[in-house]
Amino acid sequence: MGIPTLIKTLTASGDSSLSFVDGTADVTLDSTYDEYMFVFTDIGPATNEVNFQFNLSDDTSSHTYDSIKTSTFFQANHAESDSPAEVVYVPGLDLAQATGVQKLTEEIGNGADESAAGILTLYSPASTTYVKHWNSTISYYWSADGAFASMTSGYANHTAAVTAIQFSMSSGNFDGVIQMYGIA
Repeated sequence: MGIPTLIKTLTASGDSSLSFVDGTADVTLDSTYDEYMFVFTDIGPATNEVNFQFNLSDDTSSHTYDSIKTSTFFQANHAESDSPAEVVYVPGLDLAQATGVQKLTEEIGNGADESAAGILTLYSPASTTYVKHWNSTISYYWSADGAFASMTSGYANHTAAVTAIQFSMSSGNFDGVIQMYGIA
């Protein structure tokens, strides 16, 4: 891994989504870097028991977020009550050749002390030869009082360049900071 170069910082304050679109507002999401890393800090939903999620666009004009994706979703969890404590594959949160959003968490709480933080890495988004791989690791406070970590990975199954990425909650608005880095 090379040295991360900060490209853009976006701050959500009661926003429904945050988008990084190549060529707008100083965002570079092209072949300038081999990897793009998105760092999430203090992601707090307004609504209880919602999922933090993302979607990709390969549309250079309207930026429709409907890239076909296949993914897997694992989580490790430990409730404050000491039950459950496990590492599990969560089949309901993965995708199989789907255009919908990819969930990065499951049921984040909206209490004052509940939030999420983590990293998503997108590899070679400008490639027009290969699919676009990504992976993420996120730590979050579960709505029913527990420490959760989710690990997701997958690929956008097309050879068109990814031109935009959008982050949102499954319902309602959110607060938090998302930083975009390029890694040469």
